[in-house]
Amino acid sequence: MTGSLVGTPASVAWYDQDVARRLLVKPGMTGLWQVSGRSDLSWEDGIRLDLYYVENWSLAADVTILWKTIGAVIHRRGAY
Repeated sequence: MTGSLVGTPASVAWYDQDVARRLLVKPGMTGLWQVSGRSDLSWEDGIRLDLYYVENWSLAADVTILWKTIGAVIHRRGAY
């Protein structure tokens, strides 16, 4: 099974069915919630961002997320 750079967390398999749409995207190394606050976000905000990503995917969005990931890692935004 191949992975991807951008996606949703692999641990979603044990979540409730109401967030099962997150499984429509392969797990990745980064994602929209990671560049939007990570640990600073509530659980609900993380779910909302993952579902937004699934429903609005585009190559341009992936490139933007990858670019923002660099800044998030360097500046440690939302990382505890």
